Amino acid sequence: MSTKRSSLTAFAAIVSASLVLSACGGGSTDGGGSTGAQEPTGDIASMAIAKGESGDEYTSPEVPQSTDTFVVSTDNPYTAYNNSAADANNSYNTFALAQVISGAYKLDGNNKVLLNKDVMESVELTSKSPQVVTWKIKSGVTWSDGEAWDCDDFYLAWLSSTGKSKGADGKDIFTSANTTGYELIDKVECPTPTEVVTTFSTSYPDYKGLFGISLDIMPAHILEKETGVADVTKLTPTGGDQAALGKVAEFWKTKWNGFDAKLMPASGAYQITAFEQNNSVTLERNPKWIGKPGGPAKIVLRGISDQVAQAQALENGEVQVNSMAQPDANAAERLRGLSSQGVRFGASNGLSFEHMDLNFKNKWFADQAVRKAFMQCVNRDELAEKLIRPVLENAKPLGSLVFFQAEEGYTDNYAQYKGDAAAAKATLEGAGYTIGGDGYATKGGEKVSIKISHTDIPRRKQTVELIQSQCKPAGLEIIDDTDPNFLDTRVSQGDYDVALFAWSAAPFKSSQKAIYETGGGQNWSSYANSKVDAAYKDASSNLDEAASRKAFQEADRLMAEDNYSLPLYQLPNMWAFKGIDKVYFQSYNGALWNANEWVKTS
Repeated sequence: MSTKRSSLTAFAAIVSASLVLSACGGGSTDGGGSTGAQEPTGDIASMAIAKGESGDEYTSPEVPQSTDTFVVSTDNPYTAYNNSAADANNSYNTFALAQVISGAYKLDGNNKVLLNKDVMESVELTSKSPQVVTWKIKSGVTWSDGEAWDCDDFYLAWLSSTGKSKGADGKDIFTSANTTGYELIDKVECPTPTEVVTTFSTSYPDYKGLFGISLDIMPAHILEKETGVADVTKLTPTGGDQAALGKVAEFWKTKWNGFDAKLMPASGAYQITAFEQNNSVTLERNPKWIGKPGGPAKIVLRGISDQVAQAQALENGEVQVNSMAQPDANAAERLRGLSSQGVRFGASNGLSFEHMDLNFKNKWFADQAVRKAFMQCVNRDELAEKLIRPVLENAKPLGSLVFFQAEEGYTDNYAQYKGDAAAAKATLEGAGYTIGGDGYATKGGEKVSIKISHTDIPRRKQTVELIQSQCKPAGLEIIDDTDPNFLDTRVSQGDYDVALFAWSAAPFKSSQKAIYETGGGQNWSSYANSKVDAAYKDASSNLDEAASRKAFQEADRLMAEDNYSLPLYQLPNMWAFKGIDKVYFQSYNGALWNANEWVKTS
């Protein structure tokens, strides 16, 4: 799965976003764009633009309403309503919640940031020093239970993600997946229920990524009722009623998992009406939705981890849409062959990238020589050739943790890692490791053995098999640790040697700070470098775009020198559909980002 960099999510692919071909399943043409995407040919590319999009704004359009159920498959099932909690945060929740939880802004298929005019009147930078942003909510917006969607909900989003509410152990009691941006807000004021005034301690150019892009506006009224806290806006991150704050934090991070209708209302066009754990989630039109009603009467999102099985389900008419954050060559070939049956196939590079994080708590990876040797023996070009190019023919290894290949600022900081087992072996021997009779490195009489942990996605298993063969000549024993629940539980606990997954990112780079800074909410590998911390602090607060980019580049270079995380490649999203007019896989929000606009064609 992907994990999100909240705006990064971890993908079982993101993980951040959390995200190629012709309309009829033919070839593809090279495009460009800020993500380095290879854009689809024909009118598939036009589907990236929402019907309700106008300039920099979005308003739900009027579309014919179907009485049918639209069944959509994706790689992993929905697990949690509060996708901002660190142990719940992943792209597959985002894919399910994109039509359920409203925010101030939306993203279209080209990752363009659009003001959500269904629920917002305006968002204005009302002062630069100090930076003050005023968010004005449209009158009459409610949750599906009839309660107002208003300033209280925005306040809770800030309170839960400032990272400033510390327990006795000095850690954030909310354990939000990402505090970036929110930790820079000194105060949130509610002059009226529909007005939210945020005052920042320092400049924050990515403020449009707050309050909703990562689906983090939870129902404050539900939390208040369940905790007995009368008014969440009377609580502050520090000081004040600490007992009440503790109750709020405990509910926020533990009670919005799975689905409970009385605890989990909707603020978007659709509401969750059914949930089958490890399988599916069902959405139906929200009768209290203030905007134009959605086209599909019901949407069922099913998790099917095998992409070929997804393609078979589409071919058999069991589903109408495949949405695959995990590119799969066999599935792509099968779907291309279904064009005569009316199946349309598309693929494009999304805002997600596959990578391997090396855990600094691991006794072997505490030694930089082992980290370097591991990166030296991995042949990333072979991985791209065998696993990605059959889907996206010009895919190549990614050389950055911060930038995608076509973005301004991109520098390949990992070009030296080309799969050189001899160099890796020499690195180990130079650091005092001995290659034993079985061909594996030892030190102090103990064999160096490294587990690569990942979810049960076929491409990931193939990745580990290839790395096992690549690194064995270097003297490294690689063990496959496949765990279907790896991204749901273990990754956020730092329970791995190497974590193989993808980050999915919204187009706001400041959100990366939570992954790479010392003690960051998504820094699960215990990585620490004060110079990286300083670079991210500068980059995410500097209103000078060129200076900010330079600071991001510095952080990227330093992390490469530390051998912390090895980027593999940008992940193309794949999707296919039949009987619907326009479907496009939005790289952060998945296929349902504009499902309210879908019109049945057959």
